[in-house]
Amino acid sequence: MAWTRGGSFRGSRGASFAQILKKNICAPPGLAVAYVSPAVSEVNNNLFDPACNTNCGGIRSKSIPQELIDRYKRGETHAVSALYQLSQVLQFQVELKETVTTGNIPGFYFAFCVVIDGVKYKTGMGINKKEARASAAQLALEDLLPTLDGDSLLPEALDGPPPLPVKESQSTGSEIHPRRAIYERQNPINEYVPQAVRELLSKLMDSYPEFSACRSTVAAFITQSPSGCEVVAIGTGNYNTKESASPNGRVLHDSHAVVTARRSLMRYLYRHLLLFFSKNRSLEEKSMFQQDKNTKLLSLKSNITLHLYMNQMPKGAAQIPSNLRLNPLSISAWEVNNQISLHVTVEGKVFSVFSPTFDQAASRVVSMSASDKITQWQVLGFQGALLSHFTEPIYVSSILVGDVSCCDVRGMEIAVNQRVDGITPRLPMYYCVYRPHISLVPTACPEGCANTNAQWSHGINWSQGDVSLEVVDGLEGKTVEASPFKSGPALASRLCKAAMLSRFNLVAKEASRRDLLATVSYREAKMMAKPYQEAKSVLRSYLAQQGYGSWVAKPPVSDHFSM
Repeated sequence: MAWTRGGSFRGSRGASFAQILKKNICAPPGLAVAYVSPAVSEVNNNLFDPACNTNCGGIRSKSIPQELIDRYKRGETHAVSALYQLSQVLQFQVELKETVTTGNIPGFYFAFCVVIDGVKYKTGMGINKKEARASAAQLALEDLLPTLDGDSLLPEALDGPPPLPVKESQSTGSEIHPRRAIYERQNPINEYVPQAVRELLSKLMDSYPEFSACRSTVAAFITQSPSGCEVVAIGTGNYNTKESASPNGRVLHDSHAVVTARRSLMRYLYRHLLLFFSKNRSLEEKSMFQQDKNTKLLSLKSNITLHLYMNQMPKGAAQIPSNLRLNPLSISAWEVNNQISLHVTVEGKVFSVFSPTFDQAASRVVSMSASDKITQWQVLGFQGALLSHFTEPIYVSSILVGDVSCCDVRGMEIAVNQRVDGITPRLPMYYCVYRPHISLVPTACPEGCANTNAQWSHGINWSQGDVSLEVVDGLEGKTVEASPFKSGPALASRLCKAAMLSRFNLVAKEASRRDLLATVSYREAKMMAKPYQEAKSVLRSYLAQQGYGSWVAKPPVSDHFSM
């Protein structure tokens, strides 16, 4: 799965975004044309600038790449992969949803259908989920491919890093994605989710008003089922620790809201795994999981979807300015690379991995930005390495941003979707680029809830089933003395790695997984999740080779502890 193009992110990164942009943007009279690596081919039509004439360097409308379709017809590309590749080229939303079998079919079959921009295609069936997904994808392609005539003005498949779309200053998100705008207007979840988060926050703060100032940066996970929407995990915070890497797994290195909420979600998932493996039929039915009879892996029940809410655009690439114009007169090559590269946070401050300022801070513990972590989770799943021993990847169906200061979600689209376009065929089974619906929604936080000086580094966490919330000092990475919940005198958070390993061992015992119980350290348990580790390796290599920079890993000492 190695790539031959490009190199390491420092020194020889291959073609940079700036080089690609310069090749494809009209140079004004008198400006010299910059050198562009011959390995970089033409960039997606998204870079088209109306101000350029038809002689702009290489920008022209392209029909659908025939090679993509031919590879599928020759059997060289799996139907599911072909469908996802077309979705990336044609910019439509695709989902494979489990459904029920049609007609009087004898025997036991799995059934899936493809949903493209909300439109359901024919149901595909198979004796296992993999076969059913493939059948559904084939049926959808049979209907879809005849409609794609050669004269369609569509962007050509990329051979270089995904482009950064031009946005006219007067344009709106609905003009760029008209279908998305219809979805945002019609989908009731965009109203239900902020309301549910707001109600839960009010309830928690009514019980503990002294911590109400911790609500300035909020993230939450919400499940949607036939019974409605329910907030299952919540987190607040805006910092990572100033402490050195913990050798015992009892310090939280990253306490940003979405990271805190995600670790709270993992606690919720562990609870439902215990329900599933309880050997009690009534408890098992209450679990959100169902099991694949062949692989024995669990997945969310077909009528349950997961959603992510944030009241602020996450730090990093997602915060790219909405009015950014990609031409040599308005932005430098250095700025472009810094905007869409990977980012790190150091004590709450954000740096591009290409920034010399980041090099100066490299001696301290750093965390990847929230934008980059969300990008990773939408490829590897929100469950993480330990939980992947028991479950298939768990993705969110939508990301809802309740940031009153934002006018569009262009930065999130680029960070979460475009930076990983094309990676799906390289990933192991079950892993893919799951493209969530991203939309702006009303805020869930009341006005005037900014942190006071006394609580400026504090954050709260809670997941469904908790009796009380926990308050953590993000800079210290530990629970504060006044926290309603404290795990013990050492003030280790219930979200720390050691706590997660304890829950993992408990589930492994209930699931009778002796192989997992035999592991001697947190790191060994993670590394035994081989498909997950393979997918992670593919993702990080892909990001580096595409010119976004290298993922900054924490010191190994932070994982070499045992219970």
